[in-house]
Amino acid sequence: MATTASKQVKQLEMFRGTADSPKGDAGWKGVGQPTSNRSAVPKPRTRKRRASPAMMMIEEVADEANLREAYVQVAANKGAPGPDRQSVTEVGKHLGKLLPVLQRQLLDESYRPGDIRRVWIPKSGGGQRGLGIPNVVDRLVQQAVLQVLSPHYESTFHSSSHGFRPGRSCHTALAEAKTYLEEGYEWMVDLDLEKFFDRVNHQRLMARLEQRVSDRRLLSLIHRMLKAQVVMPNGVVVSNDEGVPQGGPLSPLLSNIVLDELDQELAQRGHRFVRYADDANVYVRGERSAKRVMASITDFIERRMRLKVNRDKSAVARSGSRHFLGFRFRRDPETGEVEVLLSERSKSRLRQRIRELTPRNWGGKLTACIARVNAYLLGWIGSFRICSAAERSTFSSTDAHLRRRLRAIKLRQWKRKRTAAIRLIRMGVKPRSAWGTLYRGRRSWWRLSHSSPVEKGLSNAWFAEQGLASLAGLWSVKRTRLVIAPVQLKLGLE
Repeated sequence: MATTASKQVKQLEMFRGTADSPKGDAGWKGVGQPTSNRSAVPKPRTRKRRASPAMMMIEEVADEANLREAYVQVAANKGAPGPDRQSVTEVGKHLGKLLPVLQRQLLDESYRPGDIRRVWIPKSGGGQRGLGIPNVVDRLVQQAVLQVLSPHYESTFHSSSHGFRPGRSCHTALAEAKTYLEEGYEWMVDLDLEKFFDRVNHQRLMARLEQRVSDRRLLSLIHRMLKAQVVMPNGVVVSNDEGVPQGGPLSPLLSNIVLDELDQELAQRGHRFVRYADDANVYVRGERSAKRVMASITDFIERRMRLKVNRDKSAVARSGSRHFLGFRFRRDPETGEVEVLLSERSKSRLRQRIRELTPRNWGGKLTACIARVNAYLLGWIGSFRICSAAERSTFSSTDAHLRRRLRAIKLRQWKRKRTAAIRLIRMGVKPRSAWGTLYRGRRSWWRLSHSSPVEKGLSNAWFAEQGLASLAGLWSVKRTRLVIAPVQLKLGLE
């Protein structure tokens, strides 16, 4: 059922009071009272030994030190405001008055999460991905719950699960996948779960949580978080009957708890696999085996886990023909070693982003444009530094293309060919070459940016003096400092 956002004022009053009320508890009266209809927590299908009563209690979540640590983490993430439009800074100003009230409401079960603001962001492969942005106070509570649950669950997750886990990343996932390919498991069952975060079954998730969490109050708190209503961009508020919206601190852990069932099933069957969030790859030796695995695992996911496999994006193929986390693998025909290369999608996105950062009509200083480019390149190489030496030519050609775009910007800013010729001569270009090249025919600034006199004047060394980073240089430095966890997963780069 959908309602307008203006009708949900009562739900958000608690959080407005957090930052705006200087009167302490007086601003909280009558807010967050328990409702008469409580959501029942479903029972697990199979009884397992419960955790000890002291394990994962609501008192641990409501502990002041835990809540303060949670706020520090939320503040470090610098997230956008939720539906109440209060920033992290605004909530932080009144943290001392907020925490006692929040503690009391968590313990007496009167705390009610606010709505979640839905935003849409473009996906790399096309389409849009929905993110849910809770209010800052709700993010604080989610982070507090995460800090209590995570230590107990992390030790039980499968080692082949790499997404949203401390000490693990896409690099460790790729390292493990590379070891399977080196062992001869070159056929890949590439599983893509369709809208996974939007399809998580709340009843099954709560049943899995109940196997480990003994405190009913903590279970009820998590259940209320899952049921928080979503404010769409047009202001309509919709109920949330399934899914774990991306955007909150607790969502990654809950998604791993759901998908750990898949991990344990794959491990029980003896499969070699790598999973990063909802992207899972199973590695086998032959095509026929891969097709059997695809059929049986798809049936398990859809019948047992009540999720849906995206058949358009899932496939059985040799690993070299599929991309994984922005990379692809290739066996060197001469040495036989498995190389880690950029996927075509990653290359395309890199070129597109460079075009966006270096528009031909750039009106600011060139150094400002270079600063923007450097910030992007530093972040990009942090993710893609594990590429093998075979990608060195890609990095070098990207650097050359970037410099050409910057040369075109500089020429355009000089406005006239006469000015450009004089500047190039001052940079050491021979007068005859500068005048002759610039005035030979009717050539655009873009064509002139690739001419010999312009490349000599606006040389690579000149760009280095302006502070322009080199993608090839960054890759050479970063790869020598590559550290991958866990320790047993080594990624050979040569």
